[in-house]
Amino acid sequence: MSNESIIVRGARVHNLKNIDVEIPHNQLTVVTGVSGSGKSSLAFDTIYAEGQRRYVESLSAYARQFLERIEKPDADLIDGIAPAVAIKQKNSTRNPRSTVATATEIYDYLRLLFARVGRTYCDNCGGEVKKDTVDEIADRLLAMPEGTRFNVLFPLVQAPAPVEPEKKPKGRKPKKQTAPAQDELTKERLFELRKRGFNRLFQTGQIFEFSTPESLLDIDFSKPVYLLVDRIATAPDNRSRIVDAIESAYREAGEVIFETAPREEGGAPERLRFAQRFECKNCHVKYDEPEPRLFSFNNPYGACPKCQGFGNTIDFDMDLVVPDPTLTLNGGAIEPWTKPKYRPLGTEMKRYARSVGIPLDTPWRELTKEQRDVLIEGDGKYPGVRGFFNHLERKKYKLHVRVFLSRYRGYSQCSSCGGARLRTEARNVRVAGKNICEVTAMTVEEATKFFSTIQLTREETEIAGKLLEEIQSLLRFLNEVGLEYLSLNRLASTLSGGEAQRIQLATSLGSRLVGTLYVLDEPSIGLHSRDTNRLIHILHDLRDLGNTILVVEHDPEIMQTADRILDLGPGAGENGGKLVAAGTYNEIKKNSASLTGRYLADELHIPMPTQRREPNSRKIVVKNAYAHNLKGIDVEIPLGMMVVITGVSGSGKSTLVHDILYQGLATEKRQVTGLQLSGFESIEGAEYIDEVVLVDQSPIGRTPRSNPITYIKAFDAIREHFASLPESQKRGYAAGHFSFNIPGGRCENCQGDGTVTVEMQFLADVELICEECKGTRYKPEILEIRYHGKNIHEVLDLTVKSALQFFSGSPKIVDKLRVLDEVGLGYLRLGQSATTLSGGEAQRMKLALHLQPKMRDVGRPATTEDGKPIRRHPRMLYIFDEPTTGLHFDDVSKLLAAFKKLIDAGGSIIVIEHNLDVVKTADWVIDLGPEGGNRGGNLVVTGTPEKVAKTKGSYTGQWLAKYLPIHGNGSHD
Repeated sequence: MSNESIIVRGARVHNLKNIDVEIPHNQLTVVTGVSGSGKSSLAFDTIYAEGQRRYVESLSAYARQFLERIEKPDADLIDGIAPAVAIKQKNSTRNPRSTVATATEIYDYLRLLFARVGRTYCDNCGGEVKKDTVDEIADRLLAMPEGTRFNVLFPLVQAPAPVEPEKKPKGRKPKKQTAPAQDELTKERLFELRKRGFNRLFQTGQIFEFSTPESLLDIDFSKPVYLLVDRIATAPDNRSRIVDAIESAYREAGEVIFETAPREEGGAPERLRFAQRFECKNCHVKYDEPEPRLFSFNNPYGACPKCQGFGNTIDFDMDLVVPDPTLTLNGGAIEPWTKPKYRPLGTEMKRYARSVGIPLDTPWRELTKEQRDVLIEGDGKYPGVRGFFNHLERKKYKLHVRVFLSRYRGYSQCSSCGGARLRTEARNVRVAGKNICEVTAMTVEEATKFFSTIQLTREETEIAGKLLEEIQSLLRFLNEVGLEYLSLNRLASTLSGGEAQRIQLATSLGSRLVGTLYVLDEPSIGLHSRDTNRLIHILHDLRDLGNTILVVEHDPEIMQTADRILDLGPGAGENGGKLVAAGTYNEIKKNSASLTGRYLADELHIPMPTQRREPNSRKIVVKNAYAHNLKGIDVEIPLGMMVVITGVSGSGKSTLVHDILYQGLATEKRQVTGLQLSGFESIEGAEYIDEVVLVDQSPIGRTPRSNPITYIKAFDAIREHFASLPESQKRGYAAGHFSFNIPGGRCENCQGDGTVTVEMQFLADVELICEECKGTRYKPEILEIRYHGKNIHEVLDLTVKSALQFFSGSPKIVDKLRVLDEVGLGYLRLGQSATTLSGGEAQRMKLALHLQPKMRDVGRPATTEDGKPIRRHPRMLYIFDEPTTGLHFDDVSKLLAAFKKLIDAGGSIIVIEHNLDVVKTADWVIDLGPEGGNRGGNLVVTGTPEKVAKTKGSYTGQWLAKYLPIHGNGSHD
């Protein structure tokens, strides 16, 4: 059976309850269930971990010490497992050199393509640089009129430059340094050539024999002298003789000259010069032949010497020099020249601008690139902004100049390569008229079109055929996973988790692996409903190649196309970890014990709101947003309601919300400082909010010491409660004695970890329970302090629901813990390590942190007895970035209930979301697009979900219509 499926028996990792699972090979299996039910524990921490562990165990002990140590998963049996590849919903790339092209290996093929079929062009005259082959020269000569006579020549090699005399040493007369005589060198060279069969020289149309030294007296060696190889007339039967003459000249001098007699008397002879060297035929400048390393910005040979391949340098930053690009030159766009001391330079700049036709009343960002460049770089008549800063650089010895320069210094685009990262020699090589930097500046969609229509010669096509196939294949896979809007030179560190995951998917498909187990973590996250079918197609392609696909997923469309579904639950945490149902999509739908099945069968569904909130006069207005791909849009965001920002991947949602709205409002409210705002004209309405909060997808803690109650600040109240007990006061214990993070009450042997790690050089480190505290983290005397029969260690082992009853007499603790239960995290243990929380749990922890001080005010009087309003909490604007990540249908329902409480407490919510269950319950929808990348960034429609659903041209509307009553019953069709 192990040959047909992966068998797991008795899995007990984390909260898994001794479950047995079978996963068929060469099929697509979806693992689903509520957040915290054990999906990741089964897929990643059990099955993938065992696949990785077995691979590592197959290596030598020496090799294993350099790899990540992987513990054996807690299970009775894991059999039939294949080599495993995990593709997680996370972008861990921080390398500033990594790009989309390098991450997908497209750049490796591009480097080879440009090195093998690229044409180099002279940097000076623009002419093509190439070698002249013997056959090409022979063909060109034989194409001349038959009987054309010419002399075949090559130049006599010039002598080296004279030796420079050394400097006069003190105290004695230097020896006289002399260079070898020119005629002696010439004689030696002629003697060598004579021995190889050459005996005629050529100068100004005359031939000289040099059988004896006396025969050289008539030659003027101060002028060019040539060796005569042969005298030939063009004729078809003379080809071999011409080829021999060319090869002889190439062998001796690397070049050959063909001189014919002048066509008319007194005219100059005609010369044809050919070179074996890789050089410009017009300028005679020698170039290095292209090779793959020339096109690598990670290699010193190819990287721009100024920025060393990063594309930017520490220089004056134009975003600081022109902080507001909406200003005109008359309005003081160039900020340093608005200072009293440098105003004359501003006047000089205006005078120059008038003389060359640059408008003074046009906003800086609307000037053409050429106009901005001439103002920055200057020309022969005008030094420009760069000349101004170069002048100040020479005066850096003055303190006030250094202070002034520091205001405008930052990372800016490299002035040498223009951000292209490569040296000039690499940028001079072109394929089909484009250099490699211009190709990587294209989007995936543009590059696909370029390489599908590329025109090459027959010889180039034979050389580059396989390379083009690989490039086109990888580009096609990127297109298929919905990343056609990404440019190939986009930094990998700027990609979202979903984009990074889909790039790995495309790379995996391109590698054509077979017999592999792929474990994926919610690949549909960040993907618009329009593009889900593309993802499904990719997963099926991977499966059909002969791979086993295991996907942790909540998307009903992906479940519908899966071969098998495993539903874990029935609850989360301690209440989960069981296999509730296993089978096909239709079998799961019919299983009444499966919560997932009940949602798929529409027995349960997320209800439509009975009434949507109406916009009022309170709103945030973003004027002229033009950052990245936004097309100068004006956006109105009503407050006091749930506003959802939608659109296909790459349409500009994150740019609008993160880079403009959040940064602009946070700077306005002085929550953050030092941000250089750009990309919009203005943000109005900030006076209607008191604070803006961004809830993103980052984990809440990276160490085992972090846990739920430390994150929501409830541990402080619990420690204070234990410190206030009579026995604690009697012994002089303060709140710090009940912390495992600081010395005092913690066990010093394990320093509050509860475990001690023993390092084993060639084996996995051994983690042992601390012998002194027996894993409790505290000193014995601290554990003697009890409240209602439980010490601090036993309290940390309580679930949130149990703790609410246990601390019912302490409102300060209950108020903080109740919020965790309200967002569906009542099953978590108080001391559970934050590193064990799933993505959905971590995000709801952040939501709980913001809910806790507000929720207790809901339902209380809003005014005092005399009618005055009560301001218990600030007017908050909450921004959520895809909060449904990792959430089951049932969890989404709880999330929406939490959103309602935030709004009822006086808050406003902005959500970036693709989940149509969330979009249909929104009060207001802002749809961006219509496409991604350059074809996105427009405002498609704003309004209620019903209005969006009726809008032609809105992809969101097309899919949303299926979820609204105007189409059906508001459930999944």
